[in-house]
Amino acid sequence: MSTTSIHSGLEVLFSREQIRHRVLEMGRQIDRDYAGEKIVLVGVLKGAAIFLADLARSISVDNTFDFVAVTSYGKGARSSGAVKLIKDLDQSIEGKNVIIVEDILDTGLTLGFLCSLFEQHQPKTLRIAALLDKPSRRVEKIDADYVGFTIPNQFVIGYGMDFAERYRNLPDICLMPPDAPELSAG
Repeated sequence: MSTTSIHSGLEVLFSREQIRHRVLEMGRQIDRDYAGEKIVLVGVLKGAAIFLADLARSISVDNTFDFVAVTSYGKGARSSGAVKLIKDLDQSIEGKNVIIVEDILDTGLTLGFLCSLFEQHQPKTLRIAALLDKPSRRVEKIDADYVGFTIPNQFVIGYGMDFAERYRNLPDICLMPPDAPELSAG
């Protein structure tokens, strides 16, 4: 982990180079697991969009992608606890190898909800790729099959992850300062 300070004083947890290297490793692992197969990557909007794009390019097996959107965070730093589907899949996943691509596995509520939903559509296989895993916050017992990095209970931004729709465009994964005005505002 790096503690270099850039991006207007934000502390970098993982640099763009560390992320790039780890995503390439994850792509090679998926290639080994699905050699000779086709896969559908399902990105969870909006946070996983950048990760999905980089992961898809690091995978050499035949892959397509689709997106779903769910909400549980709203515009704040705390999860509401309730998960709601706001954009469903555009294609059928029946009989297909599906990998749900998520930016961060936190409480497990979102991925638990999506796994239950997708299993009803009878995919051939259903796996999870999470860029970040925060096991200390797990409420629902769920594990990712492919994990980029395991992190402590810290609020992170950048590389697609946001706070109130800001900071998604940062190329690195940074720590949101606990004393940031946005976090203390009601």
